[in-house]
Amino acid sequence: MPIILNYLLHLALSSGLIALFLWVYTAITPFNEFLLIRQGNSAAALSLAGSLIGFSLTIASSLIHTADYQQFAAWTFGALLVQVLAYGVTTMILRNSKEHIESGNTAYGGLLGAISLSIGAVNAACIS
Repeated sequence: MPIILNYLLHLALSSGLIALFLWVYTAITPFNEFLLIRQGNSAAALSLAGSLIGFSLTIASSLIHTADYQQFAAWTFGALLVQVLAYGVTTMILRNSKEHIESGNTAYGGLLGAISLSIGAVNAACIS
C-alpha cells in the first residue's frame, strides 16, 4: 500500500474513533458539554478537552506501537473504556460534578480535565 494511502487510512480511522469517543463521553456525562461550551462555560471546556487529549494520546501511542489495525482498534476501545471509567470513578469520589460544571467552576473542570489527561498519558505509556 502506498505510504500516503496508509497515512490517510490511519488519519480517517483515528478521526472516526475520536468522534466516537466524543459521542460516547458526552452521552455518559450528566450535562451537555457542547451547549455549555457554546455558552462560554470554561469548566465544561476544560473537562472535555482533558478527556479528549487523554484519549488522543492513547490513539497516538497505539499508532506507533501496534502492528495491525486489529491491535490498534483493541487498544483504542480499551482507552475509551479507561477514560469512561476514570470519569465515573472521579466524579463518584468528587461528587456533584453536574452542579460544578454547569455553574462554571473552572477549578473543578480543570481538575477533571487534568485527571483525564493524566490517565490518558499513563494509558498511552502502558502500550509501549
